[in-house]
Amino acid sequence: AAMLPAVVAALWGSSWHLVSGPTTAISIVVFATMSPLAEPGSPEFVGLVLTLTFLVGLFQLALGALRLGTLVNFVSHTVVVGFTAGAAVLIAASQVKNFFGIEIARGSSVWEVLQGLGRQLADINPYVTVVALATVVASVGIRKWRPRAPHMIAALVIGGLLAALLNLIFGAENTGIKSIGALRVGLPPLSSPDFSMGTIEKLVPIAIAVALLALTEAVSIARAVALKSGQRIHGNQEFIGQGLSNLAGAFFSGYASSGSFNRSGLNYEAGARTPLAAVFSAVFLLLIVLFLAPLAEYLPIP
Repeated sequence: AAMLPAVVAALWGSSWHLVSGPTTAISIVVFATMSPLAEPGSPEFVGLVLTLTFLVGLFQLALGALRLGTLVNFVSHTVVVGFTAGAAVLIAASQVKNFFGIEIARGSSVWEVLQGLGRQLADINPYVTVVALATVVASVGIRKWRPRAPHMIAALVIGGLLAALLNLIFGAENTGIKSIGALRVGLPPLSSPDFSMGTIEKLVPIAIAVALLALTEAVSIARAVALKSGQRIHGNQEFIGQGLSNLAGAFFSGYASSGSFNRSGLNYEAGARTPLAAVFSAVFLLLIVLFLAPLAEYLPIP
């Protein structure tokens, strides 16, 4: 979602500085809405996400073609924040089992997760919890005291080293700390969404919500940066660019993407003058994935 879709959105959008790709809000919403429908990571889950991405792109492209770019003006920032916050609560609840090393059924409601945690307090894995807590504290602390530092990468390294140390001292069979495992290295494979009527009917309401949220996010970010650069943003063209990027992503193993505030802001501050800056960022990301992906094998799940 951060490679080909980013290139397509940059070339067909109107903003000089908007960098598209996976964003926190869209990632949270996609995971939260798809998890009850299929086991995360399973072939069925991937198929549903690809179909959702295609439908999101289709709706966005249609809105742009119909010159309805002004629609985002009627979606308040409060609605976007509330929608994202609600999805964040759901995804946080889904990670409770990994944080504490306990068993909770997939698709459980927030209340059921809390009940399950209460029943299994005596079964909490202290090693897993220490690693998870250290990772969170490191991420939050580094972000607060060193805002420009890559806090998430640093937190992953700290958590990974702590997990390796605990496994070395106490043994992996005793700590219960599991790693992600080997990741596939290479270009994202071609993919085919599921176009069956049953799947489409099930995903249309979700796709409409995600499409509008993604468009609101992308256009809002583009306009925010444009206030600094003096550029005029064309909402309809941004709709078309975002729609085409998600349509392309659906066939290249990508999930729904949108404009990224962090990457777009950094792009502007770095002195970008044309959309080619976003294109080159996608190329550099591809090189990083090809040569550094094997290191992810050692990351602990907590």
